Amino acid sequence: MKSYDVVIIGAGPGGYNAAIRAGQLGLSVACVEGRSTLGGTCLNVGCMPSKALLHASELYEAASGEEFAHLGIEVKPTLNLAQMMKQKDQSVTGLTKGIEYLFKKNKVDWVKGWGRLDGVGKVIVKAEDGSETTLQAKDIVIATGSEPTPLPGVTIDNQRIIDSTGALALPQVPKHLIVIGAGVIGLELGSVWRRLGAQVTVIEYLDRICPGTDEETAKTLQKALAKQGMAFKLGSKVTQATATPDSVSLTVEPAAGGAAETLQADYVLVAIGRRPYTKGLNLESVGLETDKRGMLVNDHHRSPVPGIWVIGDVTSGPMLAHKAEDEAVACIERIHGKPHEVNYNLIPGVIYTRPELASVGKTEEQLKAEGRAYKVGKFPFTANSRAKINHETEGFAKILADANTDEVLGVHLVGPSVSEMIGEFCVAMEFSASAEDIALTCHPHPTRSEALRQAAMNVDGMAMQI
Repeated sequence: MKSYDVVIIGAGPGGYNAAIRAGQLGLSVACVEGRSTLGGTCLNVGCMPSKALLHASELYEAASGEEFAHLGIEVKPTLNLAQMMKQKDQSVTGLTKGIEYLFKKNKVDWVKGWGRLDGVGKVIVKAEDGSETTLQAKDIVIATGSEPTPLPGVTIDNQRIIDSTGALALPQVPKHLIVIGAGVIGLELGSVWRRLGAQVTVIEYLDRICPGTDEETAKTLQKALAKQGMAFKLGSKVTQATATPDSVSLTVEPAAGGAAETLQADYVLVAIGRRPYTKGLNLESVGLETDKRGMLVNDHHRSPVPGIWVIGDVTSGPMLAHKAEDEAVACIERIHGKPHEVNYNLIPGVIYTRPELASVGKTEEQLKAEGRAYKVGKFPFTANSRAKINHETEGFAKILADANTDEVLGVHLVGPSVSEMIGEFCVAMEFSASAEDIALTCHPHPTRSEALRQAAMNVDGMAMQI
């Protein structure tokens, strides 16, 4: 039995950042991971490979369509899907190897295998060859992440009916891809295959896309994606799926009730969300139970059992890599005896379609429900010089500010490169900035970020460029 200050189960964004932080603070730490590579879902089959394909497919569409031709670049590209997948995999490998380096640099032991609790203070690790090792630690951090949520009546085989992992490695461009779920994963991966030539239909149970985001922003994104050729069937539910070796037949009904219809596709992507992964953890050995959503409850990352902590997708809050990273740092700092908080009101969200959607803070719908008086400042990218000169004018910047104090309460962006701009407001809102603070801050010209300043100015009707 080997003893550590901290043992972490899981090496995703929560787990590997917790391990690195523990090493930086001088704690002896082991990180248990059964995958052959570090990084969890995000690096291996999630955030990073999807961004590689989003980037590549955007360039392919630009080259094969009117975008390059309008710029005076005349080419006739040929899609080499195998090479596109290869470069994606190479990029992922580089990132996972980078975490291995950081583990070595910070003296983190990677214990390869699948971990399970064996009472308080003990973790048993089962290696690929079946051998078992027992680790002992005063503090154990559960960071086992999440897995795709299954859909009743639809069996994922990752042949014709696929999850997000399967959608990242299709051997061919689908003729017709049906995506079940109009959230982040469905829209991003659906847009990849649409750009590469697939007909894409998105089925969503709710009457809107991007649940939880600002409604006006989501509608604007939907219009943009529809204009690009993505079809939407909202307020609909899939009740059955039948797969053959080369196609899938779906039974779809109105969510509110009504006659069913049958849709045909050669691939179906199930992307209705993710659920916490606690399988095989032997939680009962320490008296831990999940709630009705399958999550482990926490109080400042502490579980109800002393010495056991929970972070990331396995517990409450948005299932986002950067949220898990924030929790990882806070959790380890608390284990080390330092105060640390995560501001859950300011966790940004991004959808990496084209245009992108990025937001932080309250939506208009939330402010109305709270009865809070607010002001709105908007600025369209059609009036932004850099966006206009780059022919990427869809969308807008929207700022919601308190009607009395002018404090920025929420920011919602849909447009070009907004994922890189939302961080400005995360910083500003951490310091309780007012819309006027942003409006008085000089932004470089010409940049897309000037739209943010103009939106802030327009909270009081003072935008100069519209």
